[in-house]
Amino acid sequence: MDDLSVQVNRVAAPVRDQVLDQLRQAIVQTRLRPGQRLVERELIEQTGVSRTTIREVLRQLAAEGLVTTVPHKGTVVTSVSPKQAAELYEVRAVLEGMAGRLFAQRATEKQLREIRKAFEEIEKCATAVKPKVTMLAAKSRFYGALFDGAGNDVAQEVIEGLQARVTSLRSLSLAQEGRTAVAVEELREIVEAAEARDADRTEAACVHHVNQAAATVLAAMVD
Repeated sequence: MDDLSVQVNRVAAPVRDQVLDQLRQAIVQTRLRPGQRLVERELIEQTGVSRTTIREVLRQLAAEGLVTTVPHKGTVVTSVSPKQAAELYEVRAVLEGMAGRLFAQRATEKQLREIRKAFEEIEKCATAVKPKVTMLAAKSRFYGALFDGAGNDVAQEVIEGLQARVTSLRSLSLAQEGRTAVAVEELREIVEAAEARDADRTEAACVHHVNQAAATVLAAMVD
């Protein structure tokens, strides 16, 4: 796990929460790859925290579906099968469609400006030779704005959990030729529909975006 860097600040936040957040981000950003083994001893050496803390963190990541305990191998970053991927995207489409509808109905003018700003960041990222942020980071900000405007905390927690489990798949989707440009136009439709306060159109745009991503990912997984 040479590519994993966990910086623990013992003042800013509880140590357990810092380690949990850093490992979660390493998985989400695919610095820890699907199937990669997480060795307790190595994690203790890298973070400087206790074995008890590491085990608590790994239990939480397992509860989120990000790691799995494999007999005779230990804890590994969860790998997603094509069937599991299809099921995750099906649920995500329903929930994100609902979030889009709620956003169009509930978002304040400030929240509308925020999602437009987040989308413009995605546009710049998609066309820049050396973007200041990654596409996944830009999309995370976009979805943060969407969920904030939707105003349903329970739905947001569930969706974010699903998105964390398919982040490596999102990377696979964006890696397919032409997908990034198409995704930008799909997100543009979401923003414009929301700005028009058209709940049906916003919901449909969100569902379409997820379904297109799913089709791209599943095709790549089969190849």
